[in-house]
Amino acid sequence: MLPRPHSVPCLLPALLLAAFGCQRQEPPGAAPEPSAAPARVAAPSSAAPVEGQPSAGAAPGSIDDNLPFVGGSTKLASIAWRTWVYTDIGPKRWRYGYIRAGEVFDVRGPPIVNDGCAGGWYRVNPRGFVCAGKGATLELSDPVAQAASARPVRGQGLPYLYAMSSEAPPFLYFRVPKTSEMKTVEGDGITGYVARWRERIAAQGLRELIGEPGEAPDFLRDGRALKKPYGVKQGLHFATHAGRASADSGFAIARVFAAEGRVFGLTTELDLIALDRTEIVRPSSFHGVELAEGEDLPVAFVKQHYAGRHALDDRGQLRADGSFRYREPLKLTGNKRAGDLLETRDNAWVAGSATRILDKRTSFPSFATGDRKWIDISINDQSLIAYVGTHAVYATLVSTGRGGLGDPEKAQATVRGTFMVYQKHISSTMDGEDDKVSDSFNLQDVPFVQYFHKGFALHGTYWHDEFGKIRSHGCVNLAPIDAAWLFEWTDPNVPPGWHGALNKDRGTVVYIHP
Repeated sequence: MLPRPHSVPCLLPALLLAAFGCQRQEPPGAAPEPSAAPARVAAPSSAAPVEGQPSAGAAPGSIDDNLPFVGGSTKLASIAWRTWVYTDIGPKRWRYGYIRAGEVFDVRGPPIVNDGCAGGWYRVNPRGFVCAGKGATLELSDPVAQAASARPVRGQGLPYLYAMSSEAPPFLYFRVPKTSEMKTVEGDGITGYVARWRERIAAQGLRELIGEPGEAPDFLRDGRALKKPYGVKQGLHFATHAGRASADSGFAIARVFAAEGRVFGLTTELDLIALDRTEIVRPSSFHGVELAEGEDLPVAFVKQHYAGRHALDDRGQLRADGSFRYREPLKLTGNKRAGDLLETRDNAWVAGSATRILDKRTSFPSFATGDRKWIDISINDQSLIAYVGTHAVYATLVSTGRGGLGDPEKAQATVRGTFMVYQKHISSTMDGEDDKVSDSFNLQDVPFVQYFHKGFALHGTYWHDEFGKIRSHGCVNLAPIDAAWLFEWTDPNVPPGWHGALNKDRGTVVYIHP
């Protein structure tokens, strides 16, 4: 992971007002989201849409069911930053979630035309309706659909390849520039940048992450320019580029290709950047541990860079047997031996003083009943434990607000209390500036974002690898593998092919305490 010279903050979302949290800033002009759902735990609403029945406010006779269907020959392509999926087609419709630009998805017709959608409403899987028009099209060859067609990877770690600005940030090209044009924009030192970048990539063993760059894709051939998705305003354009990225930018890279002697990355926001002006991110290898049926806490994480491993020999005597990795997760049996030794579930022993132990709870909050999912976050322990009822199913280390137990209204601290996940995004851009700490940032497609209270969120992190230590400006930072696991486990579910889901009152509980 590329080390950064300062913590990258989580501040306020653009549409929510709070003193601290995570700033969510989509590309300028992107369609705004509905206001935040209730942050506190509440009982499910009886007014929520029911599967298989028309939603309130729908046009009479326009909806025959609200169940998944088998895909056919009719498909739409999203050409908007967010193509919204609505609960129904009437004036009282609400949003289930959205589909990102470039996604091609099955729809069922015939389309229903009303005052709300001249192009016609189509049913989408697994529920809801999409309006064909400026945000979604039947023309699957649309330039935006082609350019944004690379899809994020779910469930495995980071959803994209990521890069951070180098000391000389990249220019945001909107077409493949000729060598002469690049020299006009960037000067004559391009050859040196390229050579030094290739040396770094080789020395750091990052070639496998990047892959072998191919040729420029067809939609960029012959000087063709990139078109931004609907809802995203086009910024100031020079002859070949739209300005220069900031020094604290992070980029999500959808495609890599070679042209004019350089390796370019096509970002998810449809800009072209020369990768020799960036530092490629190596994802953190750290992750927590999943607890299977019959397994339980305690779990330990090695907190020293060297911790001896011991095993019992045939005579029942302990002998040295290698060592454990720094932050390695260990499932413990609860058995101890003299000398502060703890037994692991794979028959090894480790010194308790070399570990950070997450013990079993001695009591549970009132909502920890039955098969209800909930997330337990301790600021003092910098830990997160996922529960089903009273059974722990996953345990890991996190980074919460560096204000510690301070007041989130006055310090860069994580809010405490009982909340619910009310929005989920496979990835979401965060940017802003915090005058209190002189931190500015522009982080594209922060992975696996789950908002649970105003601007506070759980999310994956690609700009640091200090999990287990306070670090953020209020959000709960997760290692990529942990964030990917948790995203698939929590409610609301984000259906396949969707990029985000909204929830009014049925999200997974998030309980944060000292």
